[in-house]
Amino acid sequence: MKTTNTLNINDIIAGCKLGNRQMQEMLYKQTAAKMFSICMRYAKDRMEAEDVLQMGYVKVFGKLNEFKGEGSFEGWMRKIMVNTAIESYRKNLRSLTIVQLDDLYDQPQVGFDYDSLGLKDLMKLIQNLADGYRVVFNMYTIEGYSHKEIAKELGISEGASKSQLSRARAILQKEIIKMEGFGYATHTG
Repeated sequence: MKTTNTLNINDIIAGCKLGNRQMQEMLYKQTAAKMFSICMRYAKDRMEAEDVLQMGYVKVFGKLNEFKGEGSFEGWMRKIMVNTAIESYRKNLRSLTIVQLDDLYDQPQVGFDYDSLGLKDLMKLIQNLADGYRVVFNMYTIEGYSHKEIAKELGISEGASKSQLSRARAILQKEIIKMEGFGYATHTG
């Protein structure tokens, strides 16, 4: 029986830095589920998320000596996974659907109850967004990037980032309201 209970994350990281395969496997087993959920937010499907996860772990193990123990290791890994997902998106040269901000002002603003919507339901809705909408939505809403940072990372204008986010939100609202008829969400506006 393995004595994984006696090893803390710092011991595992130290072993990984030395190239110990067992420690790398332990790190993977302890963190893969969380990191996979990050990859799933950016990927179109499970297979793409698995590819991003694999590429991300290659980078994590390759850059492990750069982690100096300052700040959260999980946060450090998370940033690598997000950046890997963004790089994968750019590499695949997916086109963004650009929506002019003026077109969005004509859409009614609708409120809805997130509490009655399950996390899996919300994740599925986000995954179903067009690629550009999904990436900008995740970067802004979940990762906390500014529109200026998103524009720089994706090679688009700040206005395009704002319109992508606005359109993603409008689509999500519309889909959540549709779900209301199936007992998932409550229309409050």
